[in-house]
Amino acid sequence: MPFPARLVSLATAVPPFVLRQDEVRAEAQNLFRERGNLIARMLPVYDNAGVETRYSCVPLDWYRSTGGWKNRNALYIEHAVELLRRAAQDCLTRAQVPAERVDTIVAVSSSGIAVPSLDARVMAALPFRHDVQRLPIFGLGCAGGVLGLARAAAMARAAPGSMILLLVVELCGLTFRDSDAGKSNIIATALFGDGAAAALVTCDRDTPGPELVGWGEHTWPDTLDVMGWRVEEDGFGVLFSRAIPGIVRERYGAAVDGFLARQGLGREDLDGTLCHPGGAKVLDALEAVFDLAPGAMTDARAVLRDYGNMSAATVLFVVERALARGLRGRHLVSSLGPGFTAGFLLLEA
Repeated sequence: MPFPARLVSLATAVPPFVLRQDEVRAEAQNLFRERGNLIARMLPVYDNAGVETRYSCVPLDWYRSTGGWKNRNALYIEHAVELLRRAAQDCLTRAQVPAERVDTIVAVSSSGIAVPSLDARVMAALPFRHDVQRLPIFGLGCAGGVLGLARAAAMARAAPGSMILLLVVELCGLTFRDSDAGKSNIIATALFGDGAAAALVTCDRDTPGPELVGWGEHTWPDTLDVMGWRVEEDGFGVLFSRAIPGIVRERYGAAVDGFLARQGLGREDLDGTLCHPGGAKVLDALEAVFDLAPGAMTDARAVLRDYGNMSAATVLFVVERALARGLRGRHLVSSLGPGFTAGFLLLEA
């Protein structure tokens, strides 16, 4: 049997500007004042989101006049590359692995467009070899952290001894369109934050680290309109369905059981779960599915509280937090994204 893939190291990074929820709430009232009745009805979203602070690559007053898509995407490239450079450097330093040792870079992001891709731009900022293989991935949304880690693990298993560097960055705040006073856009202002993560994965019995022992996904039919982007004239229009918590409560459990069965396991074989905190209501639904007490997903709720929803990067913040407190046993790492898709990965620490 081949050796399991291992998570050698993990690092995260956030931009410098701190957004406090009470300040964002007040700014939203000003931004959407022409839709007074709607914003008045929507204000409880800020209080019930489970978010206290978030990080942004631009200050709060930038959101009063965001400029066109071209300007926002230029900011996305600038700040995404810098955050990934920091996360990658910290990840490699923690592993005591030089950049020259990396064989493949997998870069996941869905909140902007970059050609050349972000991985190529990060290669220009750190001393990677010129023959590094690159795999940029766009469109996985919030599922990108789990599925990106799964892709990295599969590549490590296919080439034992190679070093795979996963880079994940989402600058969700830059997708804000001040021309859009729709409910989904307002909800996004209560949830979204910016952040990045880097993970080093290898398949080498002599390298320590938690094992990545299985992965998979489940895409439900007829759910393309549940989550994603709508391409508008001035950028990405956010798509959130009110049905997401209901889908989790009614259909997620069967998908989990199917994945575990394919691994020869059941829920009783899990020591815990590390889930992407898409929002407070989604976490409520996930806790119900796993028969947990309300608030039991403490790592996920703490990340949501302190960082907001950073799309694909968020679940890696949860994993980093759990490992830092001494996580042990077999845990299901999971996230939900456009498709509508659940991503699964088993981590054994």
